[in-house]
Amino acid sequence: MASASITDLLGEIHRGNARAYDTLLPLVYDELKRVASRSLSNEQDGHTLQPTALVHEAYLRLVDQRTPNFENRRHFFSVAAGLMRQILVDHARRANAAKRGARTIVPLEEFMDAAAAEPAQYEILDLDNAIQQLALRDARQAKIVELRFFAGLSVEETASVLDVSDRTVKREWAVARAFLYRALADATDR
Repeated sequence: MASASITDLLGEIHRGNARAYDTLLPLVYDELKRVASRSLSNEQDGHTLQPTALVHEAYLRLVDQRTPNFENRRHFFSVAAGLMRQILVDHARRANAAKRGARTIVPLEEFMDAAAAEPAQYEILDLDNAIQQLALRDARQAKIVELRFFAGLSVEETASVLDVSDRTVKREWAVARAFLYRALADATDR
């Protein structure tokens, strides 16, 4: 099974072969670490969660699923990106609870209009709330944000994961950014 593809291994896992996880990890580790590094690059200096810890936590959550049913490699990494987002949000909540009143800030230059004079920073929990609001309005746009912002995927990679055209991703990314910008501006006004 050493030469098995990621999709083949995911199929083995779905069929109950727990040993396939041991073969899968070396094949996906570098990509998961890239996703984790990208996710953490948006965090403020001094963030205590490191890429390796984020990868391990996400992988443990992936392995811990009762009946994992990953359709293919793209689906696996999409789920991993979502888990990393949730881990970061959970980490921010714990940090805020431990340091009552402390805020976990992320820079969001990608969401700013190109004409904006200064980049903005928002609390990660506000961002998570805004993405949840977006998901209620348009689930695919929320997934695009998750893949582009948290996983750092390109337009082409995001289109491949979602099985849509590059033009669709570009259009919906622009709409999602505008929605999030408004939602985050409203959150800071409160």
